[in-house]
Amino acid sequence: MTVAAGPVPLILAVAPNGARKTKADHPALPMNADEIGLAAAACRAAGAVMIHLHVRTPEGTHTLDADLYNAAIAAVRRQAGPDFIIQVTSESVGLYTPDQQRAMVKSVRPEAVSLAIRELCATPEDEPEFAAFTEWMVRESVHPQYILYDADDVARFADLQRRGVLSSEGDFILYVLGRYSKSLTSDPTDLLPFLAMAQAQALTNPWAMCAFGPKEAACGLTAAALGGHCRLGFENNLRLANGEIAPDNAHLIAQIADNAVLAGRVLADEHSARLALGIK
Repeated sequence: MTVAAGPVPLILAVAPNGARKTKADHPALPMNADEIGLAAAACRAAGAVMIHLHVRTPEGTHTLDADLYNAAIAAVRRQAGPDFIIQVTSESVGLYTPDQQRAMVKSVRPEAVSLAIRELCATPEDEPEFAAFTEWMVRESVHPQYILYDADDVARFADLQRRGVLSSEGDFILYVLGRYSKSLTSDPTDLLPFLAMAQAQALTNPWAMCAFGPKEAACGLTAAALGGHCRLGFENNLRLANGEIAPDNAHLIAQIADNAVLAGRVLADEHSARLALGIK
């Protein structure tokens, strides 16, 4: 299986809250803009260079409200500094249509956004509108990361990229490990089908993984050793590698940051992360 050539700096992103968990799941889970900003700053100090940003209504439910996104982005900038990379999510959580997802992105104009191919380009009939949207992102310097849930998604992504439905080569991709397992836990071997299909499709895109459960750190170090990057945090996992509940998101980042050398990697800073991902 092909490993990325050269000492590519390891990009660590934090996903501090997600769409579903609340403080009933963990009291340190950030919900409002100020809490998200403080969590971003702590994770930056621990080694992260990017936040995968969800926002919530005052009642705690998932939302794609542009004003709440702008408030959270401003809080992250205040607390974590102007260079910290902010990636908003367009995740529907069954609440938003593709039109509404695209409208949020066009309103916020974030530096980066995560997009699920399954949600925004589910069928061939969706491809023309999706292609127009990806062209708009190129013009507006909005950097996408495409979320892929299994090997079939990898093959479809490669096909869309080859046919120019995606408007730029080499977009960032995310492999979601274990999403459909009954226990919502992940194992490092879950990476293998993704990487095998990526090799079969001759993909050279930068990639990251996210994982569920206490093997998140093992999955992260495996990805690092194989040339990938890591998205870590309370969105998918609350536990340290030893099975204990993590005190906060920063401890999950630190597990990988402190051991990246074991995978033969050095940590990216914001500048090297932007270079690696092609973010202007």
